[in-house]
Amino acid sequence: MSSRQPSLITSPLSTAEAEAWITVAYPLDLVGTLAPLAHGRHDPTIRFTAGGIWRAMRTFDGPASLYVASSSNGVTVRAWGPGAAAALEMAPGLIGLLDEPDRLVARDPILRDLVRRNPGLRLPRSRRLFEALVPAILEQKVTGVEARRSFRALIARHGEAAPGPAELRLQPSAQILAALPYPAYHLVGLERRRAEVIRSAARIALRLERAAGPEDAGRLLRAIAGIGPWTTAEVLRVAWGDPDAFSLGDYHLPNLIAWALAGEPRADEARMLELLEPYRGQRGRVQRLLEASSLRIPRFGPRMAARSIARI
Repeated sequence: MSSRQPSLITSPLSTAEAEAWITVAYPLDLVGTLAPLAHGRHDPTIRFTAGGIWRAMRTFDGPASLYVASSSNGVTVRAWGPGAAAALEMAPGLIGLLDEPDRLVARDPILRDLVRRNPGLRLPRSRRLFEALVPAILEQKVTGVEARRSFRALIARHGEAAPGPAELRLQPSAQILAALPYPAYHLVGLERRRAEVIRSAARIALRLERAAGPEDAGRLLRAIAGIGPWTTAEVLRVAWGDPDAFSLGDYHLPNLIAWALAGEPRADEARMLELLEPYRGQRGRVQRLLEASSLRIPRFGPRMAARSIARI
């Protein structure tokens, strides 16, 4: 089923609180769609609960907290803070309703099976480029544990409380990050190189947020020293829902792609690009589908173990 422009019915509750109802006529997996926005289980900017999902963000009108919850035929959205109205306007894109998953033509059996079993998995479009960029820079060339620790520490020291009842926290503003001296970054576990990349990006954060689309945003990102294809893809896939943004330079991705699409436990980037070529335009979606599966790459040797699509 193709995506359509969602119908957003808003209802202001006060000058700093508003809610909306979005009619959704197709399957929507809110948790799976918004999972890429979370950086670890204890990310203070987002919270997944049994009832719905909370997210703190900055908008051009000010900070906001957003709550989204699904029902049988739609999504309820509620927002708090000076940026509440702006957050509601961004909500359809954030929860994947501007995505077009049907554009993927799954040629491989494993992808056809994943598409069938994940009909509601979509790519989010947060439109908050700088907020997606900071954690991506923190994840450059370090373990996930290290990156998440630095992310939480940076927010604890230099972020601020988000509006609303969820007790979330906002990432530090671009102005704060641009002005922080290097020792402040060192205290949260960053070496000078990543600290300087964040400071450089913070200086043009407004231009990043006003990018006209993924191509414009990608050009601005790649012009920043220290930002390459991997970081650019991580940002565009989340901030713009770019279905072709795949993480070139990722240590594990070539093996995952090769194992899923060719049954090969090890591969280099050249082989990964060869296998992904039939999916040009949708390579980021292929990556997301595989990452959302339970597929595991063999740890040792070229020996090929039996695979079962039903157990992915």
